[in-house]
Amino acid sequence: MINKINSKLADGRDLFYFDDDGSTLASERKPDARQLDPRPAVAQMRLDSLTGDWISVAAARHNRAFLPPAHLCPLCPSTAENLSELPDNFDVAVFENKSPSFGPDLAAIDDPNYAVEPKLTLGSVRDSIGRCEVVVFSPEHLGSLGLLPVKRIRTVIEAWAQRTEALQQMPGIRQVFPFENRGQEIGVTLHHPHGQIYSYPYVPPRTAKVLESIKTYGPNLFADTLAFEQAGERVLIKGEHFTAYVPFAGRWPIEVHVLPHRHVQHLGQLSSPERDELATIYSRLLQALDKIYDSPTPYISAWHQAPLVEGGEAVRLQLQITSPRRAADKLKFLAGSESAMGAFIADFPPEKTAAQIREVL
Repeated sequence: MINKINSKLADGRDLFYFDDDGSTLASERKPDARQLDPRPAVAQMRLDSLTGDWISVAAARHNRAFLPPAHLCPLCPSTAENLSELPDNFDVAVFENKSPSFGPDLAAIDDPNYAVEPKLTLGSVRDSIGRCEVVVFSPEHLGSLGLLPVKRIRTVIEAWAQRTEALQQMPGIRQVFPFENRGQEIGVTLHHPHGQIYSYPYVPPRTAKVLESIKTYGPNLFADTLAFEQAGERVLIKGEHFTAYVPFAGRWPIEVHVLPHRHVQHLGQLSSPERDELATIYSRLLQALDKIYDSPTPYISAWHQAPLVEGGEAVRLQLQITSPRRAADKLKFLAGSESAMGAFIADFPPEKTAAQIREVL
């Protein structure tokens, strides 16, 4: 049984410990002994009137930690010399981000039109309400999620699932997005194995495109996509509950998708056997990425979940892992076409990527 312990940090932020099944850690945890400054004011969202995108201007994040030495890591368990964000030892820990892109304020009233502009107004602004949390995968400073035991990955999945369900209940939240940035090439500013959960007050652009595709195609888009991919040559792993594959129209040099076989909208709706299998498949995929070349592969692991808006019920949970690594010593940079126009040019066929990953699975 995975045990959850609720706690608080010195400035009032939530802290949750998720203990592995069979963990020997104490049920009581030390309090946060720090004296902390008040949290920064909520950021401001500004509307891009040409695209309809909301841009969160979160200036407080500019001062966040940047690749500190191991003995000053804010994600390691606290010591006398380093009073960190984690007051005590842990297996997996989740806490509110000190300098969030969204939040800590929530909507005073759950207004469905909070981040919607029915009449386009130049210079529109909103408070960046929402929630940003940090998910720490291990007390060990070095390593990666893929190198942890499957049992620990199962605990991480449980943390994502429970936090997703809790965050979706908060007023003003439109989508909950767990993700991991891995590697300095991706922009990681802390070496310690960790990820984040963003809870947006609007439907992000990618999800908005998916909703439009469902309107055009029909509510069976995800079921038909899964059947199409399962019949192709890019399947990597087909389990009882999930299929992992390289997508037909993959954008990145390395790109893997995972879809559940039954329609679930988010991680919280997965059964215990589904979560068990997902932990095993996820472990195999992450380890495979690091076997393609002689050094660890940078990646972004994104858990796309259904938005809390009309039409969101037709969106299926999907894992998307992408890496810009196109060779042992080369990265794909998003240049003119990708960055300015959003038009991706693939470096080689997804079938080649699938064959490359199957060799090391």
